[in-house]
Amino acid sequence: MSTTTDGDAPSLAVRAVWFLLIGWWATGIWLGIAWFLNVTIIGLPLGIKMINATPKVLSLKERDFVDREGNPGEQRYGLVVRGVWFLLVGWWASGLWTAVAYAFTVSIVGIPIAVMMYNKLPFVVSLYEY
Repeated sequence: MSTTTDGDAPSLAVRAVWFLLIGWWATGIWLGIAWFLNVTIIGLPLGIKMINATPKVLSLKERDFVDREGNPGEQRYGLVVRGVWFLLVGWWASGLWTAVAYAFTVSIVGIPIAVMMYNKLPFVVSLYEY
């Protein structure tokens, strides 16, 4: 688990330029590769890690996980619960979520909604809290 301080994170201006020049199209490619890997049994762990890293690809958003009390913490859901979620719901729900988010991305006016959706994608796919 990695956390960042405010001094380590890219500025909002840098993140915005990244998104406009690279993030919006790189995220589509990134997610396409991730879903291809998820279809294969051997590539599934890497595919899930790639989906969990989507916010960083999209806008250089660093992981800054804190628990409800504001302290660095652990994931709320255990690996078994997250695995069952992925098998029953996560794989198909996150596919729909991704398609809708990308449609918002290319619509230009929906970009704020798309960014929010991409940031929530790790949770939709495997209850991973980013």
